[in-house]
Amino acid sequence: MTPHDDSLAWLTWQTGSTQQQLRWHSEAGNPPPKRVQEADDQIAADTAYKLACEGCGLLWRGDFQNARQLLQALGRRIDKARERALAKAKDKPAAGVAAGAGAAAQAFHQHRQMQAQRARILGMLLIPVEPGFVVPLRRAPDVQAACCEAYGPELADTAFAVSLRELQGLIGAHEWRKKGVEIGALGARIHPWYGVFSPVRGEYVDLVAQAALPSTELAFDIGVGSGVLSAVLAQRGVRKIVATDMDPRALACARQNLQQLGLHQQVQLQEADLFPEGRAPLVVCNPPWLPARPSSPIEHAVYDPDSRMLLGFLNGLAQHLTPQGEGWLIMSDFAEHLGLRAPGMLAEAIAKAGLVVAGRHDIKPRHGKAVDRDDPLHAARSKETTTLWRLRVQA
Repeated sequence: MTPHDDSLAWLTWQTGSTQQQLRWHSEAGNPPPKRVQEADDQIAADTAYKLACEGCGLLWRGDFQNARQLLQALGRRIDKARERALAKAKDKPAAGVAAGAGAAAQAFHQHRQMQAQRARILGMLLIPVEPGFVVPLRRAPDVQAACCEAYGPELADTAFAVSLRELQGLIGAHEWRKKGVEIGALGARIHPWYGVFSPVRGEYVDLVAQAALPSTELAFDIGVGSGVLSAVLAQRGVRKIVATDMDPRALACARQNLQQLGLHQQVQLQEADLFPEGRAPLVVCNPPWLPARPSSPIEHAVYDPDSRMLLGFLNGLAQHLTPQGEGWLIMSDFAEHLGLRAPGMLAEAIAKAGLVVAGRHDIKPRHGKAVDRDDPLHAARSKETTTLWRLRVQA
């Protein structure tokens, strides 16, 4: 690629009288900072914070561990500024904000705005990466494996810059991939890849592990992700599972997990938008639970804009179920408690799709945020229930 091919893919800055350029990479699809200056161990945290807030990227040339400490210092300043803003907002009467769902929705949107602002500021601290995924800084860690797993071979021969925040995410994902997530229903570990939803909330997996199977002949798993639900169904004795996903990375992740578990011969993986061809006596789907717009490709596993996947699954289910077959929809009601989805929307969508509820299984969340009163969304989280809806075609 040359600079004129895509001006958004390059950083430019001045070193003395010389203009410098370096390719930019962002898995979130963020454009590079319009302003860039080099920085090292001598820069004060307050100065770095001011520049980052102004949208100036800091291309780090100092010690890598000092860059990590600077990132933490920037985070503390962001948190203090947020606390001051929240305290100021509490002193003012809330104009036009209804109680209940309206207040919860406002809290959610404010929370996301603060997260986005935090990510933008922290994303201004940039790290150079040389060909071979080598970070040319003192005390830099070996990031070759983490970069290879996340970026693939396409960038291996290229010098580029990436935000330190993203690089830390890659390193953390690499460790999660090595360690894996213990799945009680499997008695084994699932190893999520970077950018693939990790099954850390095991309650939805338990629902699929415990519900009575309508058949063990064939099942469809819509949106396979890490492969955890296909693995549970295969371990429960379902002889053939056709699992789909639109993300090639998710399909590769699922394939590796199923191979490690010795269940790959029961599962056929397909790149598809929702359903494979044909009908099955069991069709399982765990769509993203929040009908909001993702701010990066990685968030597509959490946010479902306009409930596209949810409604696509419901509206297509009748055409892919055998007579007396069941569709298992795994959904949290977190969106209802946040005011992002009307309380009756799901029931109306099920009926409109020509489906009826044959039964439901509920479970309460077990993750730490469900009981964390300091979480800004605690009021909604404390009421959350995850449900496996057993759906059949209306007679």
